[in-house]
Amino acid sequence: MAVYILFAIAATCRAGVQIITKFDEAPVAYLLSALAAVIYIVATVGLARGDRAGRRTALVCCTVELVGVLGVGTLSLLDPALFPDDTVWSDFGGGYGYIPLVLPVLGLLWLRRTRPDA
Repeated sequence: MAVYILFAIAATCRAGVQIITKFDEAPVAYLLSALAAVIYIVATVGLARGDRAGRRTALVCCTVELVGVLGVGTLSLLDPALFPDDTVWSDFGGGYGYIPLVLPVLGLLWLRRTRPDA
């Protein structure tokens, strides 16, 4: 949970500064970082709630996050020109120590491990 909170803050701040100061340089990259920030925020809230709706929300967020980091990571390596500046998910989160790649997997494992019927 703490790592999700940290990434929600970091991605929100980074995307906000990039969108405000240099949006015209790499709008897709900065909007993807903003999307990642929103997903981290919503996942954090879902995980914190812990009820059925919160868990479902966190499950969707973690899944979208994993698909996003795998998709953007792959595209950023195959065609770097698509992302003139890094996103949170570029190079599979390499700029963040690959935590964006590991975090959704850990979130999904946590949700599975702590499910009420387990």
